[in-house]
Amino acid sequence: MAEYVPTTPVLVGVAAVQQKQADYRQALEPVALMEKALKAAAADAGNDKLLTRANEVLVPNSLWGYRDPGRILADRLGATRASTLLADFGILQQSLLNRACQRIQSGETEIMLVAGGEGRYRDQCAAKAGDELSVTVQEEGIEPDVMLTPGAELMSEVEGAAGLGMPVGYYAIMDSALRYRQGLSIEEHRDQMATQYARFSEIAAANPDAWVDESVTPALIRAHSAKNRMLAFPYTKLHNSQWTVDQAAGLILCSASVAQELGIDRQRWVFPLASTESNFMTVISARGDLGASEGFRYAGKKAMQLAGVDFNDVRLRELYSCFPFALRVQREEFGLYDSGDDSVTGAMTFAGGPLNNFVFQATVKMAQLLREHPGEIGLVTTVSGLLTKQACGLWSTEPPHGGWAFADVTEEVRAATPVRELVANYAGEGTVAGYTVLYQGMDPWRAIAVFDLPDEQRTVCYSEDAAVMEAMMSAECCGVSYRLEQGQFF
Repeated sequence: MAEYVPTTPVLVGVAAVQQKQADYRQALEPVALMEKALKAAAADAGNDKLLTRANEVLVPNSLWGYRDPGRILADRLGATRASTLLADFGILQQSLLNRACQRIQSGETEIMLVAGGEGRYRDQCAAKAGDELSVTVQEEGIEPDVMLTPGAELMSEVEGAAGLGMPVGYYAIMDSALRYRQGLSIEEHRDQMATQYARFSEIAAANPDAWVDESVTPALIRAHSAKNRMLAFPYTKLHNSQWTVDQAAGLILCSASVAQELGIDRQRWVFPLASTESNFMTVISARGDLGASEGFRYAGKKAMQLAGVDFNDVRLRELYSCFPFALRVQREEFGLYDSGDDSVTGAMTFAGGPLNNFVFQATVKMAQLLREHPGEIGLVTTVSGLLTKQACGLWSTEPPHGGWAFADVTEEVRAATPVRELVANYAGEGTVAGYTVLYQGMDPWRAIAVFDLPDEQRTVCYSEDAAVMEAMMSAECCGVSYRLEQGQFF
């Protein structure tokens, strides 16, 4: 067993909670779910003092509107000396875990509480009944001690003018570019995704913390139907993250010395081995290779180097799974060639993907599995934005040689990522770099494509011509040239 120093960070308590309360009026609000998860995490560790002695409470923002959810949690948990942090959309969830590890390892803090959660199912039930639910309201002027915000925009006006807005369209466009580079036909691509997601449904059905508890067939996932309509070709609803859930996760990290002091069973300890992240930001349509992720390429390579492992040898892994492209490009960039499972939870479609919390849900499950399989390594990856930022985290019940290692590969990714100038209202000929067909209801609505232009420029255009949309769903159109005028293509 490797040695560790007193300030070695260790994950000692984990818990995931979810509610499917038929009476929405009895359902807990999101911050109450987070409180429940942290209390359960302390019980998992076997010592409530982890809550009252906490130094900081870290929470990622979501759709609930609390001004400082960490303060609500600190007050309710008796963490009287804790500071609070709120990470806005566009900040990697892994960044919160990295901050906790960094501050513990440096000796700045001893105990860190990390929590996140969402209550959209509760909200949906209330909305269907025409009711409005009350939530905890904080006074004006209350702000977190630390607020993390992204440094650039996630979308461009050129993309919005063509009709892009929801993430599903962006991811489908990127996936078409990867499909083209891989030499897959449209039908082969659809078959592969359907098979993979059917397997995820089987994993979720065996996971008591998953939102969906019944498996589905590849045929159901693949086909456009009233129960599973196409959203952005070739993605149906069952290819998308399910965020209408009531779920929360709580994680407690502390120093090895505190874990020993509090008598926390050594068999409960899970060590962070290595973490990497890229925070380079550029809008999707400007990326030189739409079907690549330089961020995952460098974050993955560095994580493997720091931990001395090959991801192909890591059996327990949770690759971020908001849409199929995220999974497919990670396998491509990591050089994964094995046929092992890419999720231990059932992935975000079936396990449930709270808007800005899934990585914590996944890390809880990973810690539980590592305790069952001591000595193994677990991989959890993270995406923020529109595959804008990327991160990798490796965990084990065995302490890391030389301590927890961290690397920020942002500058390497910036240097390696070709960025194109994005222009509006281009007139002339352009070649499709990536595309999709968006649906409204049961019918195709608009084809949207990113076009390569002369002088390494790019633009985004649309077509509502039924024949064009049908052609784009029938045969590969990446690499095909069209006439562009006034934001449309012909």
